[in-house]
Amino acid sequence: MHIMANGETISKEELIIMSELWTEKQEKAFKKFLKQGVFRFKINNVTFQIDLDSPLRDSQGKKPGPVIKIPGERSF
Repeated sequence: MHIMANGETISKEELIIMSELWTEKQEKAFKKFLKQGVFRFKINNVTFQIDLDSPLRDSQGKKPGPVIKIPGERSF
């Protein structure tokens, strides 16, 4: 996994230094984004981009299944 801030790859140490200025809510959001695989987001006007080296897995370590379409469901 590679983490980029404003288009530049940053190290774990740099990320820790940046996170010292974050609120508890922002820290929780960052961790949530990493777990969920959110690839672009902003914290304190810094755009973060996450590049995963391996395919996404769910909480049980399995690959996510296909999107299931429900017949007859329509948007209003």
